[in-house]
Amino acid sequence: MSILPITAAFQSYLTDERHFSKYTARCYGADLRQFVEYLSEEHGLDPADSAETDELRRRLEPTQTAGAIAKPSLTAIVCDGDADLIRGFLGHLGEQNYSPATMARKIATLRSFYKWAERRGAAKTNPMTLIRTPRQTKRLPKAITIEQVEQLLAAPSDGDVLGRRDRGMLETLYSTGIRVSELVGLNFEDLDLQNEALHVRGKGRKERIVPLGSHALGAIARYVDMLPTDSRFEAAWQMRNSGEMPLFLNKHAKRLSSRSVRRKLDKYLREVGLDPTISPHTLRHSFATHLLDNGADLRSVQELLGHQSLSTTQVYTHLSAQRVRDAYDDAHPRAEAG
Repeated sequence: MSILPITAAFQSYLTDERHFSKYTARCYGADLRQFVEYLSEEHGLDPADSAETDELRRRLEPTQTAGAIAKPSLTAIVCDGDADLIRGFLGHLGEQNYSPATMARKIATLRSFYKWAERRGAAKTNPMTLIRTPRQTKRLPKAITIEQVEQLLAAPSDGDVLGRRDRGMLETLYSTGIRVSELVGLNFEDLDLQNEALHVRGKGRKERIVPLGSHALGAIARYVDMLPTDSRFEAAWQMRNSGEMPLFLNKHAKRLSSRSVRRKLDKYLREVGLDPTISPHTLRHSFATHLLDNGADLRSVQELLGHQSLSTTQVYTHLSAQRVRDAYDDAHPRAEAG
């Protein structure tokens, strides 16, 4: 289906002004296009009609254009939509048995879109102020035990450069709690061996310094030491002080992708017989949970994870408390009712 011009403008705003990742912007765009497609079918209008671009320009640049467009416009229907129109769309989604989490995400997309449209003057009012997000069952993030972490981290071989790279990556994910997107975005110059830290670029281009534990430092150092001995990485090694060399390289001496990290993790999970649903994000959850289990304060964990809001980090306190409760139930002779 063709993209409505205002949908494209909204996606550009997300990437250019809000600095959303391309993946997140695409997800928001897909939700908004689904809304537009629903309205298109309801009203028999084509998003590709040239009148749509004129209508968008009229709304975003009112001083540059004159008069309203006489022809029916999908852009006008979207921008001038009221709460009943939104409820009709949500009812349509409800018939397709979407999960509460998916419904909540689609509502969040529309909230963001109408807030932007109202601020830009494309919409006179924001109908989402009258729409409530359905209550969801709170799901605790998944974490694995320290013993399972140690099994996983011991899996990569130390005998070749790619095995050392993989151990360095896994040790770094668990040692720092950084996101996999942040891991693959690291450059050689972001490694500060003297201060035992990493310079990380997070969501919204926010930067932070995270400490590296001794095991991660050692694993990275062994990987880096072997790089110049492998001819595949000779050219990349010459660039190490230029700010352009990725820290973790693939076999072609290019930057690793997030998907490649996931494939490597899957390989080692199979080798050691751990749950195949464990993901790089599981190591982030485990990092936070194990810190709190061992007495770290919530504010410090928030800063290490790069969370903007403390409430986002607080979910780990529930997980930590649940682990204590489970241990109590398993160990105390009078924990269970008779």
